[in-house]
Amino acid sequence: MTIMDSLRAKVAKWPYALLSVMAGIAAFGAYTSMYAFRKAFVAGTFTGYQYFHIDFKVWLVIAQIMGYAMAKFYGIRFISEITGKKRGITILMLIGIAWLALLGFALVPAPYNVVFLLINGFPLGLIWGLVFSYLEGRRSTEFMAAVLSVSLIFASGFVKTIGKYLLKALPITDFQMPFLTGALFVIPMLLFVLLLELMPAPSEEDIKLRTKRKPMNAAERKAFLKRFLPGIIITLVIYVLLTVMRDVRDSFERELWDSFGIKDPLIFTTTSTQISIFVLIAISLMILVRKNLRAFTIIHLMIIGGCAAIGVSTLLFSLNMISPTNWMIVTGLGLYMGYIPYNAIFFERMIATFHYKSNVGFLIYVADSIGYLGSVSLLLIKELGKPTISWADFFKEGVVFVAIIGGIGGILSLIYFLRSARKINKSEEPQGELNILPV
Repeated sequence: MTIMDSLRAKVAKWPYALLSVMAGIAAFGAYTSMYAFRKAFVAGTFTGYQYFHIDFKVWLVIAQIMGYAMAKFYGIRFISEITGKKRGITILMLIGIAWLALLGFALVPAPYNVVFLLINGFPLGLIWGLVFSYLEGRRSTEFMAAVLSVSLIFASGFVKTIGKYLLKALPITDFQMPFLTGALFVIPMLLFVLLLELMPAPSEEDIKLRTKRKPMNAAERKAFLKRFLPGIIITLVIYVLLTVMRDVRDSFERELWDSFGIKDPLIFTTTSTQISIFVLIAISLMILVRKNLRAFTIIHLMIIGGCAAIGVSTLLFSLNMISPTNWMIVTGLGLYMGYIPYNAIFFERMIATFHYKSNVGFLIYVADSIGYLGSVSLLLIKELGKPTISWADFFKEGVVFVAIIGGIGGILSLIYFLRSARKINKSEEPQGELNILPV
C-alpha cells in the first residue's frame, strides 16, 4: 500500500459531511487556481495592437477559446474513458503546459505570440471534467458541485483583480502579467490537487442513490445520445447561447465596466462574489431534494428563471429604471443561474433519474464542445460583421436573445424529459440498463 492509499483509507473514515466539505473546498481551490492560468490576460487592454482591422485582444480571446473548444471535442472521449488513477498527475501536467505557454506569450513578440494562447487553452479545457470526476455520483454531489461551480464566477473576477493590481504595482507589461499571475497559484494548485486525490471512491449508498459511474466506450456514448437525442438537442441550443454570452461577459468585462465609467479594480471581485454566494446557496439546497425526477424538474425551473431574470433586468435597464451596476449583476446572475446547473447538477440528476450507467464528464464535454465553438463564431461575426458596435450594446442585444430562446428552450426541455420519464414508468419491461428510480 502506498502513502496515498494509506492516507485515502484514513480520510474515508471521516464523517460524510466533513468529507464533502473537504472535497468541495479542494475542487473550488483547484479550479480557482486554474483560472489564474486562463483568464488573467483579459485584465490587460493591449492598447495599440490591431491586426487585420481586429483588436489584438479579440484575437487573443478567439485563440484561447479555439484551444479550449478543441479540448472539449477531444475531451468527449478523453474524459469519458480516463481512469481514476491518472487524474491527479494529468491535472498537474496540463497546468504545467498551460503555464509554459504563458511564458512563451510573454517572451515572443506580438502578433506571433497569439499562438501561445491557443496552446494555453487546450490543456485548460480538460481540467473541469477531471476535477468534477472526483465529485460525481455521490449523495452530496449537489453541494460539492455547487462549491466547485461558483469558482467559475468568483475566480473570474478574483483573477482579473489580481492581474490589474499586478499591472499597477509592478513595472510589467500586459504580456508578462498572465505568466506572473499564474506563478502565484502554482503551490495552491499542488495542494488542492493533493486534497482531491485523498477522496475515497463513492460508497455503496452513493451508488444506490445516484447510479454507478463508469467509463464509456464509443458505442455506449452513441447509444446514450441516440436515446435522449431530442432533449440533448434542446439542451445544446440553450447551453450554446448561455456559454457564448457568459464568455463575452467574462472576456470583455473590463470593457463593459469601462463603458459605464466604472474603473475600480475591485468591481470584478465584489460583483462576482455577490453572484457566487447566491448561486452557491441555490444549487446547494438541491441536496435536500432526494427524489431525482423532482430535483431534475427544479433544475429546469432554475434555468428558466435565470433566462427570465436576464430579460426583465435588460428591459428595466433599457427604460433607465435600474443602474448599469445592478443590470450587470442581475444579467450575470441570470446567465450563471442557467449556465452553472449544466456544469454541475443537470447531467448528474439526469443520469440518476434515468438510472443510466454512464458519467457526467462525457455529457458536459459534448455540451462544452459545441458551446465554445459557438463563442468563437460569435466573436468573429461581431468583429467582421459589426465591428463598430460597442461591447456594451453587443452584450445587451445578445442577452435579450438568450432570455427569449433560452426561456422557451427550457420549457420544451422540461416537457420532453417529464414525458420521457412517464413513458418509462409505464413500461413493464424497460430496455437495456435504462430504468428510473422512484419519483
